[in-house]
Amino acid sequence: MSFPLLFDFYELTMAYGYFRAGIHERTAVFDLFYRKGPFEHPYVLFVGLEGVLQGIENFGFGEDEIRYLQSVAPQIRDEQFWDLLRRFRFHGTIYAPEEGTVMFPREPMLRVEGKLFEVQLLETMLLTYVNHQSLIATAAHRMVEAAAGKPVIEMGARRAQGVDAAIDGARAAYIGGVSKTATTEAGRRFGIPITGTMAHSFVLAFHRDVRSPDQAKEAELQAFTAYAEAFPDQCLLVVDTTDVERSGLPNAITVFRKLREKGYEPIGVRIDSGDLAYLSRVCRKALDEAGFPDAQIIASSDLDEFVIRDLLAQGAPIDAFGVGTNLITARSDPALGGVYKLAAIEWEENGERHLSTPIKLSENPTKVTLPGRKNVVRLLKDGQFVGDLIMLEDEEDPKGPLRMIHPEYRWKQKVVTDYEAIRLLRPVYRDGRRLIDKITPDTARQTAAQSLAQLSPEHRRLHMPHEPHVDLSDALYERWMAEIHRRRMEKVQ
Repeated sequence: MSFPLLFDFYELTMAYGYFRAGIHERTAVFDLFYRKGPFEHPYVLFVGLEGVLQGIENFGFGEDEIRYLQSVAPQIRDEQFWDLLRRFRFHGTIYAPEEGTVMFPREPMLRVEGKLFEVQLLETMLLTYVNHQSLIATAAHRMVEAAAGKPVIEMGARRAQGVDAAIDGARAAYIGGVSKTATTEAGRRFGIPITGTMAHSFVLAFHRDVRSPDQAKEAELQAFTAYAEAFPDQCLLVVDTTDVERSGLPNAITVFRKLREKGYEPIGVRIDSGDLAYLSRVCRKALDEAGFPDAQIIASSDLDEFVIRDLLAQGAPIDAFGVGTNLITARSDPALGGVYKLAAIEWEENGERHLSTPIKLSENPTKVTLPGRKNVVRLLKDGQFVGDLIMLEDEEDPKGPLRMIHPEYRWKQKVVTDYEAIRLLRPVYRDGRRLIDKITPDTARQTAAQSLAQLSPEHRRLHMPHEPHVDLSDALYERWMAEIHRRRMEKVQ
């Protein structure tokens, strides 16, 4: 879907300001990165690249858009500027890691190079795709991590913050590791496995003039029987509509026995309320005693990574988890604070043009930006992550023993040897066309799994994880300090 006006209004006003100043076609470099991980987590999965590439391919201004912009910006009367927008197509270059890659704070997840007014107009669109999908993929990964190998199913569309959030969120959750989604449109659009059985409303639809617990139990049995007849080879019954122990579970076993007589085996039961640890043990015992040891127990009901972890720690015999609201909204930390900052701009000095590397300064140290065209080099030893090095693009990859120094706490150091150095950012879009094939969710999911497998269990820990080693190259650090001194440090008289 194309949204040609998916930008903040200030991007238009800045573009016109650049145009009036005669610098709109100067080459500029922007970095998209985040400063602090969500969920007190030390990393995110970089997701949303396919959306970025499709969005850029469709980004432009027709006459309807131009007329609207002219109506809301009447002070812009220069027809040459509007003609510039009519001809707009992004002809710059975008660098990115593979979709699904683990990325750490301050590391460029996108590097965007091109004409200043072009790269500025893309800001909101790029952030919208990357912030949302990276957040949901990371939330999904945490829940999958907590499930310790047991399947996690995404089923939160109805609680998502909008239609696009539901559909793109399902894609991101699948990349983050969930096994299936209940969002049918996401299955159609992206080829994600879908699943779904029955809700409590199906059972209640058979409650005709129920006046006693026995009648309620009989109505539930009728509902279960009807569903089993419709889906004999995919029978999964929700057993907590009235009473799990006295009604839902006994009725499910009755129906399962009838299925077996017809040559079918049930999938299992789902519990959507109550004490899931206790009720799952009750269900497991009853199903085993009835001769259904392979019948699965699926748990849902406002689950998140900590509830899943605690249920398993308590020995709950749950086979899979259905997660909705807390996943699709990333409820515990519902926004990734990705930002898009100027890192370099072409300028003229003594008749020659060169890339200047300005930085943003702030009383808040985390908001001080890094200068220049940068890349990220991942250091692996025996296939395991040992650190990342943010470096200038024109530097050579590190070789030999490397001393890694914390950018802020300089006393925190370690020496890395016998490592493999891998540059993460590579060109994915140049001069009006994409350079890589369409990224399928399965491809990004595989990338995420491989990237996560490089991290230690300490890095992936849900609470108080180990801080990753991310350093600046000496050349980048010296450039950074020089820019700070030029702009902020007062000379001592």
